Amino acid sequence: MDRRKKILIFGGAWVSAMLLTWFLYARTVAPHEERHVRIVVAAHDLPLGTLLRASDVRVVSYPGHDIPKGVIYQTKDATNKVALVSLYSNEPLLLSKLSAPTSLEGFSSIIPPGYRAVSVPITDASGVAGLIQPNSKVDVLFTRTGSVAEASTTTILQDVKVISTGKLLPAGQAPDPRAPKSPTVTLVLTPQDAQKLELAKNQGRISLSLRNPLDNSETADSGPVTTEALDPGLSDRLALARRNNRNPAFGELKKEPPKKEIEKPPRVVVDVYHGDKHVQELFR
Repeated sequence: MDRRKKILIFGGAWVSAMLLTWFLYARTVAPHEERHVRIVVAAHDLPLGTLLRASDVRVVSYPGHDIPKGVIYQTKDATNKVALVSLYSNEPLLLSKLSAPTSLEGFSSIIPPGYRAVSVPITDASGVAGLIQPNSKVDVLFTRTGSVAEASTTTILQDVKVISTGKLLPAGQAPDPRAPKSPTVTLVLTPQDAQKLELAKNQGRISLSLRNPLDNSETADSGPVTTEALDPGLSDRLALARRNNRNPAFGELKKEPPKKEIEKPPRVVVDVYHGDKHVQELFR
């Protein structure tokens, strides 16, 4: 073998040894450059039911091999969501731990502190034919039913916010087609107004009137509107009918129910003799 071939063989062996040495060093001794991914974590401790804002989350670099399944990578996917569990500072935010505020699980978080949510059953007529939507502003009207003289309508609440329409279902659950249709509107009220609304629901009919969302004015309480507003002369005719002993609604004479004659029970006379004494006992 000539000298040139020996040099080539020696050089190849030397290069191979160097490459093998570098590979072993890189795998066992040299520090590894690990892949990192930017994910969204909690900026501070977040209690259960917190509605996440931009100040509640932040983006950090996280080791790629430690990223949990379902992690959120963009802040827009985490804000305006509700924490379904308590979260700790720097904890990765998972989709399974957050819920939309409009869902059944996160709905309660959008109720302002100090307020209550109360639902009102409606129809097409009492609910403004479906024009009422979440975030609408409405007035609540109470109509007391009864006779012509007793019927009245009163505005009991003004400038009330609607937070939901219809029935909320758990995530992934489809509505039951066999369930009865019962349209509802959910209002957010102070505890005192919630009590007033519940009393009105059980004393008469409730209907809603839609407001302009920019109209925050409240009209002065002018008292209930009675049937007199529809028929201005009604009160005079009612008073005259009462004086004449007539039916106020139809102007007809009241017919007194016939008095039942009280039947006297038959009397029975019994002669009682005690020796020479004679006594008559009267039994009814």
